[in-house]
Amino acid sequence: EGASSGQELDDDRARVRSVQAAVGAARAQVQAAQATIAAARAQVAGARSTVDAAQATIARIKVDIDDSALTAPRDGRVQYRIAQPGEVLASGGKVLNLVDLSDVFMTFFVPETIAGQLAMGSEVHIVLDAAPQYVIPARVSFVASTAQFTPKTVETASERQKLMFRVKAQIGRDLLQKNLTQIKTGLPGIAWLKLDSQAPWPAELAVKVPQ
Repeated sequence: EGASSGQELDDDRARVRSVQAAVGAARAQVQAAQATIAAARAQVAGARSTVDAAQATIARIKVDIDDSALTAPRDGRVQYRIAQPGEVLASGGKVLNLVDLSDVFMTFFVPETIAGQLAMGSEVHIVLDAAPQYVIPARVSFVASTAQFTPKTVETASERQKLMFRVKAQIGRDLLQKNLTQIKTGLPGIAWLKLDSQAPWPAELAVKVPQ
């Protein structure tokens, strides 16, 4: 209505366009910031996935290490090493020969007439060829249920007796624990039996163990 000049109208329109441009720029900045945030979130998710994958790898390696560690089921002495360092073994492969020193016994053979009189737990005194000064106490822990031919490595009192019963005499764990460093495997000796449990042992067969 002629209340304002044309110049003022042009100025007002220019200011409107300027403000609209500023709003558009601000919106573009907001969209750029939102895109940056989304990219950062994606990077965080990727980093977490990488961490999870690394932790899974660590857990698998630990399991492999644990599976590769050799653990003896009991205390014992290593006789000899079968596998050498750096050698790759299949599942169930043998690495060491281990002797359980808490389970030591002597195997010997007796004729049928003697085997029939033996009772489980009967006293046995052992004299080893390598240590004849000692008389080691033991107990009958096994008597074969069937006879077998006398092995060639065993000498018997009667060469005519061909069928013998295998017997095992177990040495007490307490005595073994006290003499672990002296225990050897495969030593020959003589096992003395006492068929009459009430009869005393002869003086030369009285128990004599290392102190």
